[in-house]
Amino acid sequence: MRIPAPRELTELPYAHRLEPFTGPMERGGGYESVHFAGSAFEDAQGGSSLFSEAAFSSAVFERGSLRRSRFDDVWLHTVRMVGTSLADTTWLDGEFTAGVLAGVEMHGAELRRVVFRQCKLDSVNLRGATLREVAFVDCLLRDVDFGGATLTDVRFPGSTLDRARFERARLAKVDLRDAAALGITAGLGDLGGATVSTPQLFDLAPALAQHIGLIVEDD
Repeated sequence: MRIPAPRELTELPYAHRLEPFTGPMERGGGYESVHFAGSAFEDAQGGSSLFSEAAFSSAVFERGSLRRSRFDDVWLHTVRMVGTSLADTTWLDGEFTAGVLAGVEMHGAELRRVVFRQCKLDSVNLRGATLREVAFVDCLLRDVDFGGATLTDVRFPGSTLDRARFERARLAKVDLRDAAALGITAGLGDLGGATVSTPQLFDLAPALAQHIGLIVEDD
């Protein structure tokens, strides 16, 4: 996949149509061309909503749920989400820059043409999710769970994977070569379909040997 260049708010093609969010956020709401600037949401219940050509800047979500919502052509900058449910959400053409996702539930989510740039993902649950044409650029992914997920055409340039899990994941055209570090706790045997560099393979070799029960001894 070609990773698009980062954009400022004023560079968005729909920037001139954005209207400030006036609240409150409601379940099943329609938020087209809305700018969530500096908004703070605590236990917001906005599930099954549609966010289309919307922008989020310096917004904070504490807990709450946006479950089963759809995000079409959204731009998120310095957004913080803690303990928020994004389970079963659908994302198409999204850009998430300099954000934090901690303890976020994204199991069953579908992401296509989404870029995470300079983000911190901590204990994010992506089990059973579908990622297609997704890039994690210069990100930290700590305790991120891709168990049972489907990853197609996914890249990790400059990103650090720390205690990532890939049990029963299905990978195709997943490029790990440009990752800064590959810390994979589980699912080493499920990395078929991924590409790594020779140095990365050497780094993974001890864990791979342990996974398959290979005994390595030197006389």
